[in-house]
Amino acid sequence: MMILPHDAPSYAWRVAAALPLLALSWFLLGRPRLRFSLRRLVWGTGAGIAVFFIWIAPEYLGFAAGSAAGDSPFDPKVCGWPLTVVRLAGSAFVIAVAEELFFRRWLMNFAGFWWTVALFAVEHDRWAVGAVAGAVYGFLALKKGLTSAITAHVVTNFVLALWVIWRGAWQFW
Repeated sequence: MMILPHDAPSYAWRVAAALPLLALSWFLLGRPRLRFSLRRLVWGTGAGIAVFFIWIAPEYLGFAAGSAAGDSPFDPKVCGWPLTVVRLAGSAFVIAVAEELFFRRWLMNFAGFWWTVALFAVEHDRWAVGAVAGAVYGFLALKKGLTSAITAHVVTNFVLALWVIWRGAWQFW
């Protein structure tokens, strides 16, 4: 959403606004039944960590021109730790869940697997790895259930956020 300001306070407001929308969509989508089991959580966690490495690989293999130069609006030195933590939590626990409910629970039923992968890819600025991530999450949703796909996406975004903060790799945010 490039039309909205790209700063930490605006992001915090968007996360706050997204929470009731996420709750509403949960009910509008027929309250999807999530089945938790150790096997589903393990599959989701493993896939989430794999997607994290796939996501950062182009930068570290020299295929992408990412740069951590300059201050990020989400750097704790710029916005303070509370807003950086809001960005981490919003990315991992709000955005990931919302995207999985939309893409895997709703859109995949209407558009099919490959169209959903394509739309997930173009929704991300890193479209090539976005396509891989969308395919992994879609495969998990089909074969292991929505719980595994949500877990994978949450793990990916959480580990990526920790990486961004630890390494100062702001190009990923």
